[in-house]
Amino acid sequence: MGGAPAETGVEKVKPAPGTGNVQGKVMYNGKPAAGIEVKLCEKFNQFFGGCSGQSFTAKTDDAGEYVITGVEPKTYESLMAKVFDTDTYVFATTGIAGLSSAKYEVAADKTLFVRPTHLFKTDLRLTSPKAGSKVSAQGLELKWQEYPDAAYYKFSLYPTDSSVTSPYINERVEGTTYAAIKPLPKGEYRWQMDAYNGSDQKLAESGRDYKFTVTDGP
Repeated sequence: MGGAPAETGVEKVKPAPGTGNVQGKVMYNGKPAAGIEVKLCEKFNQFFGGCSGQSFTAKTDDAGEYVITGVEPKTYESLMAKVFDTDTYVFATTGIAGLSSAKYEVAADKTLFVRPTHLFKTDLRLTSPKAGSKVSAQGLELKWQEYPDAAYYKFSLYPTDSSVTSPYINERVEGTTYAAIKPLPKGEYRWQMDAYNGSDQKLAESGRDYKFTVTDGP
């Protein structure tokens, strides 16, 4: 994990003597996201316990901007933005849910500026084949619900068997159905789908545990 990329900006609030501030902005679909909780964590483990040690929080204003004040100068392992009123957080500088993070060096009497965070939601619904179902590779058609403001989608089918190579990784689709035409080896697959707007900003993703089984194939 590297340090968060250095940004510049205009301080909204001067740091209290001996402490630092962290300042940034949260966006969704190209617009400011107000009332979003942002949390700075001294320690972070995505597998065990999440945020630990000292933590500091703030909420975004109507312009989507936040300032975390009174931060003790030290290195922090995570800065996360909550996804609206859900229990999901994304890492502020990567826009990834639970996959990677950056370190944040907070210095006394200074404001650390963080680049804008682009939130995405986790409510994109996959409809066919249904989770847990068994299907034939012949005539396989993927279907999902249209997502508001989505211009296109990208999907991947990840085989549970690591020795199998998937023919579908980041496949772009400009609709809500896709007829699988590439040979799909039999076995279990995890289906991941993302929705993007016309500015290539991610709007939503499907759940990460959606699986189905292909019962026949090459």
